Amino acid sequence: MSKNANNQLVVFENSHIRREFYQNEWYFSVIDVAAVLSESTNPRRYWSDLKKQLAEKEGFSELYGKIVQLKMQAPDGKMRTTDCANTETMPEKRQKKN
Repeated sequence: MSKNANNQLVVFENSHIRREFYQNEWYFSVIDVAAVLSESTNPRRYWSDLKKQLAEKEGFSELYGKIVQLKMQAPDGKMRTTDCANTETMPEKRQKKN
């Protein structure tokens, strides 16, 4: 795992998303991306519920095989393992309905 100054936060729609350069690709915190895309007040719960829903459908094992767990700095400053995915695995942003 490569560590450098680029393995810090990126800003997307005024929100911070943690990232890590791993196996020659950028991986992003799924929880951070879920917070931005879902606008959920509890993105950890949102991701947990989504994983349960996916477990009931086909394709879950395929998706989960693309998720890696990497240590990233948590808001409390400690390094914690979190689910991460590359840009190919991350969902596209959905358009808001009016």
